[in-house]
Amino acid sequence: MQEGRTGITEAAKTRILVLSYSQTGQLARAAESLVGPLALDPEVEIVWGHLEPKRPYPFPWSFLGFLDVFPEAVFMDPPELAPLSFDPDSHFDLVVLAYQVWFLSPSLPVTAFLRSTHARVLRGKPVVTLIACRNMWLTAHAKMQKALTACGAMLIDNIVLTDRGSPWSTFITTPRWLLTGKKAGFWRIFPAAGVADADIAATARFGRALRDQRAAFGDRPSRSLLQGLRAVTVDPRYIASERVGHRSFLLWGRLLRALGPPGTQPRRAVLIFYAVFLAAMIITVVPITWVFATLLHPVLKARLARAATELERPSGRGSERLADYQ
Repeated sequence: MQEGRTGITEAAKTRILVLSYSQTGQLARAAESLVGPLALDPEVEIVWGHLEPKRPYPFPWSFLGFLDVFPEAVFMDPPELAPLSFDPDSHFDLVVLAYQVWFLSPSLPVTAFLRSTHARVLRGKPVVTLIACRNMWLTAHAKMQKALTACGAMLIDNIVLTDRGSPWSTFITTPRWLLTGKKAGFWRIFPAAGVADADIAATARFGRALRDQRAAFGDRPSRSLLQGLRAVTVDPRYIASERVGHRSFLLWGRLLRALGPPGTQPRRAVLIFYAVFLAAMIITVVPITWVFATLLHPVLKARLARAATELERPSGRGSERLADYQ
């Protein structure tokens, strides 16, 4: 048994595996902020597992290239991953899994990991998920929960960071960022795209809370360790919109997969038609859904509140412990 320079045996250290795929660097910064307080603890060892596809996805994206990945994303068809740097049979006390949302689903490199033999590292492990996205993540979270259960993992906490911009401003700023790489605000009315720097920095509160509860890792916690830290807030108005959007993705995705793999000409031709349909749906169906949700809110308020509370599990929106960790 080896001893480090601090006198702490390697076997006695708490080992945390951090898995992530970050195209723009935003998610990587959020993950680093989260585990930063833990990394400063000499009794904790952080192991990074960067998930990279064997054939890299471009950034910025081309318009058709971006749309062309949506059928595989929705149906969770995994691409081939580049070799991973960590030993899946090594011991870890906690796994942090950070992921982006692609077409209401976990990003494809993360899906590839979940379907790989390396995913055995998750078996019996407590997992904290970290999402950074525009605003719609509920369906992706449900898919992640199902995938983690299939891997034998225990999801104990979920942290969600979203763009603070209005739905209509982010409808412009997020695609602009993805397709041009331009993140800064413009025309005075459009804010910068992405999660606010302040929100990324504030993610450190979760690391502080995990550090203080490190002793619980050895007991394989099956309950939330981050309740009371405002980890996740569900906007009930998105619940219906996501259901409509996901059904549409499934229908069109099934058709596009039948036309051939990504990049084939028949598929690209239909994608152009689909892009027109998608724009029309966003301009018409989404606003109508929001109007109905607003009009029916007084009637459905209690039901939507219960649904939101359920979707916010396990970590919840409570803030009673914020003062201790901000």
